[in-house]
Amino acid sequence: MVTMAIADLMVCVFNVTISSILSYHFLDSFLMYTNVCRFTAFIQVSSVQLSVWSTVSFSFDRFITICCQKLKLKYCTDRTATVVLTIVGMLSFLINIPVYFRYEPYYIVGDIEWGCRTVTEYGSSPAWIAYKWILNLSVTLVPFPFLLLLNSLTARYILVASRARRALKNRSNGDSSSDPEMKNRRTSIILLFAVSGSFIVLWTPVVIINICFKLTEIIAWEGSNSLYLAIRITLFLMYASTCTNTCVYALTQRKFREEIKTIVKYPLSFFIKLCKQYEYSESIRVHCPLARSLDHLRSHGL
Repeated sequence: MVTMAIADLMVCVFNVTISSILSYHFLDSFLMYTNVCRFTAFIQVSSVQLSVWSTVSFSFDRFITICCQKLKLKYCTDRTATVVLTIVGMLSFLINIPVYFRYEPYYIVGDIEWGCRTVTEYGSSPAWIAYKWILNLSVTLVPFPFLLLLNSLTARYILVASRARRALKNRSNGDSSSDPEMKNRRTSIILLFAVSGSFIVLWTPVVIINICFKLTEIIAWEGSNSLYLAIRITLFLMYASTCTNTCVYALTQRKFREEIKTIVKYPLSFFIKLCKQYEYSESIRVHCPLARSLDHLRSHGL
């Protein structure tokens, strides 16, 4: 979940703040240097891919934890989590290295390269076409069925197990009193479907647009064209999917809410501590003759 939060924050910073806001409103800033623009584009694609596959990893981890009790003891460990997250992070960045070389400068002024534009062979080179297919498959087409399958299997297992447990409990106790295990299962399925479900809903338009492009090869980017508006809306929904995860964490996870409260309270407590230290030092100066004498000497430059 920490990796998901980091990836989502990277998307919000690089894809929304830098690319969609600062780059459009500050055209003469250092962001328009070609190397900076290339690096920003590389981080944008990598952060989106990291966000997607960290969500898939989270869903797979929940699937193993809930549905595979024997495998749970071997898989659900700190070491396995570290290995999986390291592999996902490295692959997310390594597979997007060609993105850095996708762009060339718009113009050169005084040996300084400005702006970014796609290289001419990007649409015709077999290598670039193959890379575009790999990128689309790894970001949109492959994770989508994985999430649907994992969520369906997990939900089916929880519902069947809960129904059987409720029947046994009613048969033994004769009532339907509160069951802590049922509450834990309910919390798990709510968290799972809140995270994965919001991802599926908000990424569905992106998948549809990608399929339409691959089937029809439409290239219409006029500002007044409805296709352009549809693409902008799908990008907005895609970026919004990273923001919803933070809301999901806050609503469903007590520990996450406590950490957020600690982060918010820390600057205030630090400021109060400084004020108390200042008041204490001032009281010493007022009541200590030696401190008043030293202040008098400093005021005269001694």
